[in-house]
Amino acid sequence: MTGAMSHHGGHAAEEQVERHYAARGAVPAARNWRGSRGEIDLVLREGARVVFVEVKQAETIAYAAERLGAAQIGRILGAASEFLAGEPAGQDTEVRFDLALVDGQGRIEVIANAFGA
Repeated sequence: MTGAMSHHGGHAAEEQVERHYAARGAVPAARNWRGSRGEIDLVLREGARVVFVEVKQAETIAYAAERLGAAQIGRILGAASEFLAGEPAGQDTEVRFDLALVDGQGRIEVIANAFGA
C-alpha cells in the first residue's frame, strides 16, 4: 500500500475495530492517543479496566500480525504508562493490551492480552 492509501486504510480499520468493541459494550476513551513515548490506536473502557488496542491491517490476518514489532510494543507500553498517569488509580488501573488484526476483506481478529505486563 502507498503511504496515503495505508493511512486512510488504517483509519478505516481503526473505526471498524472501535465499532467491534463498542458492540461488545466497550466505551471509547481516545483514538490515536499520543504521548511523548508513542501513540496508541484505540483506548477503550470496559468498566474500570482500560483496554489499549493496537490495530494492524494487511491483506491477510497473518500479514497484519507480522506488522507489530518489539520496538513498537515498547512505544505502546510507554505511551500507555503516560495515559495511566491521568487515571484516578494511576499505574494501579486494571489494563489489557489487545492486538486487533484486520484483513483485506474487513474481517477482524482480536488477540486479547497480546502483550504487556
